[in-house]
Amino acid sequence: MILGKTNMKKLLRFSLMVFAGLMLLTFASCKKDPSVLKVYVRSASNQLLPGARVVIVGDIYSNPPTREYVDTIISNSTGYAMFNMDEYFGEKPEKGEVGYFDIIVKIDNKMATGRARVRANITNVETVKFDN
Repeated sequence: MILGKTNMKKLLRFSLMVFAGLMLLTFASCKKDPSVLKVYVRSASNQLLPGARVVIVGDIYSNPPTREYVDTIISNSTGYAMFNMDEYFGEKPEKGEVGYFDIIVKIDNKMATGRARVRANITNVETVKFDN
């Protein structure tokens, strides 16, 4: 069967559109979610505390061991500190890669601690609460 010029053009356009659609889907599916650790800072009365110094330290003695890592952020006006953990995990983290971190929070002369298990490509949330 011989196709006419009009049918060939339509077939070519359709093929190009399908190819472009498949390429778009392929590239869109490659994008990874960011790795984030969000630490809420709360008072003994459960109020969110802005202006607290939040420090995370990689626990090199954890099992599996976490690489050395330290970062410090001041909690924002809504009482949380958000750490970009892509710096820790790198551009291509292993599937299900995990890091363990100690959390130290200081405000005025008070200190509170916590612990976080952080997975790559997920928003991880922890809360550190002051006793008094």
